[in-house]
Amino acid sequence: RTQILLRRIGILACRQSNKHCSHSFGRRQVALFSALSPKTTPPSSSNRKIIKQSQPHARLLISGPNATGIVASFSQLLFNHSCDIVDCASESSSDDITDGYDRKLFFQRIEFDHSHLVKSREEVKDEIVSMCRQFGMGCRLTWGNEQHNMAIFVSKYDHCLWELLLRHRAGELECNISLIISNHENLRHVADTFGVPYLVFPIEKEKRLEMERRQLEILHEYEIDVIVLARYMQILSEEFLNTFGSHRIINIHHSFLPAFRGGKPYHRAHERGVKLIGATAHYTTGDLDEGPIIEQDIMRVTHRDDVKDLVRKGRTLEKTVLVSAIKAHLEERIIVHMNKCIVFPE
Repeated sequence: RTQILLRRIGILACRQSNKHCSHSFGRRQVALFSALSPKTTPPSSSNRKIIKQSQPHARLLISGPNATGIVASFSQLLFNHSCDIVDCASESSSDDITDGYDRKLFFQRIEFDHSHLVKSREEVKDEIVSMCRQFGMGCRLTWGNEQHNMAIFVSKYDHCLWELLLRHRAGELECNISLIISNHENLRHVADTFGVPYLVFPIEKEKRLEMERRQLEILHEYEIDVIVLARYMQILSEEFLNTFGSHRIINIHHSFLPAFRGGKPYHRAHERGVKLIGATAHYTTGDLDEGPIIEQDIMRVTHRDDVKDLVRKGRTLEKTVLVSAIKAHLEERIIVHMNKCIVFPE
């Protein structure tokens, strides 16, 4: 009897242990490991949209002159429509950020569950816009059930491309990576590994504008709404930037801007004997490497590091900084004011 009792206790303990392990190793961890499995294929856009629809969180960004009652008014409006605020962050501007009339500015991001709406989305949006007008503010509202379509521009360096594709496969980026565009054939094997279309547009000085127009046509066909320049070693023309739109192209620059703009920053940093190197992700504008900065990071180096060491260490920074900037953009955590980015925490 004693042996039977001990066996039963052991079986029960084993079951409890398995139950505990199953609970602690949740769906998110299982999905992550499954996504990184070599046999796993990237989720289709339709599947991703179904996942988003099962958790209908809208995101509201508002900005404008600071005034009493802004937070209370928008909170009450959402409450009246049976919306549940799941995250809210706000910032008041410092003295050097004003609206041109010496008025301090207010920035806010509200994420809310709208699964129990009584009225239509359009009616709710109209009320939000009306309230923004009362406060003299601007707003941007996304309902969270459709993802961005991203295009990645690359040349010959592959570290950022690998990072983005792996992060996307792991489900960390809220987007569809629809295609990869390059001016070289070198990285086609990377695209093939992940089943992403890879288009090559050789850039010749005499045909640059023609090639860019063809690129814009392709981007329109794929309904691309965000471009990532993942070490794309070409300067986009004003025509391309104006046609595609502002604050929709993210670039990674391999230095801590505003230091060492332009090409070969690691070589110039080594010549100056710097003790810190960095990477900067920013929105692309017509002014080279001077667009609104989204994310930056630095790493300490010494006199023992040669140019190759700086390049190797810098690539680690480039990958992490670029991913952080892209996530902030995709998750609607950025408000651009003048040439500055207000980036709300993750």
